[in-house]
Amino acid sequence: MSLKLEVLFVRETGKRKRVAFVLQAECVACGCCLKACPRNAIAVVGGIFAAVDAEKCIGCGKCARECPAAVIAIAEVPA
Repeated sequence: MSLKLEVLFVRETGKRKRVAFVLQAECVACGCCLKACPRNAIAVVGGIFAAVDAEKCIGCGKCARECPAAVIAIAEVPA
């Protein structure tokens, strides 16, 4: 499965931040991403899906590389 995420830019400031996003409907809540995250920015919600705290996330991509379901992507968002 490939995720297509649109990259967003802030034209006024030019500032942007890389953040992980989880396709929650497809997440199997295995916890692999939690173990990979160096900032503890991911939590499993209700044992059903993973959720990313965008304030803590540094967009390193370790979670996406470890996800066996391939449902995590890194995208640029306004800072």
